[in-house]
Amino acid sequence: MAGLTTQHWLHPDWEPGLTIAHLPLPHLIGCDIRAAVVDVDRTLLPGSDVRLPDSVRAWMQNAGGSLSLHLFSNNPSRARISAVADQLGLSFTCGAGKPRRGALRRVIAELGLDPRQVAMVGDRLFTDVLCGNRLGLYTVLVRPVSEDGTPCHHDRVQRLERRLARLMGAPLA
Repeated sequence: MAGLTTQHWLHPDWEPGLTIAHLPLPHLIGCDIRAAVVDVDRTLLPGSDVRLPDSVRAWMQNAGGSLSLHLFSNNPSRARISAVADQLGLSFTCGAGKPRRGALRRVIAELGLDPRQVAMVGDRLFTDVLCGNRLGLYTVLVRPVSEDGTPCHHDRVQRLERRLARLMGAPLA
């Protein structure tokens, strides 16, 4: 299988311990990243609302000046993901089926880049990181975002995923 040779599939390339709103863009650019495929739920938005926190919107607009961006969500609601994408003027994929690779392969082909030049940014090990690693993308695990753009301090799912990943042999972050 493509992608990993010395890295565990559930281990991100970069885990800064920050939300996307505070992710240092120079780090990605310094790694020769030219595009980012970004998860939506819990990465850009905290709940069922479609209005982006101001700090998240600002980061995405800033990143769009340096990177090609594409929203990539398992959420099947085209209306919801479209409403988020419209705020940013971005293309999107809903009902992506992560960690399956088909939809992500299509996005990479549309970007016309080597997978190593594409970052997969998300808050979940078993969907975002696993899917990106399976295709050789640069994977970034961010903290889930709260309503004000700061890290969500009560995210049980990410903590559970970390424990399971360790049990499966993934190295500690």
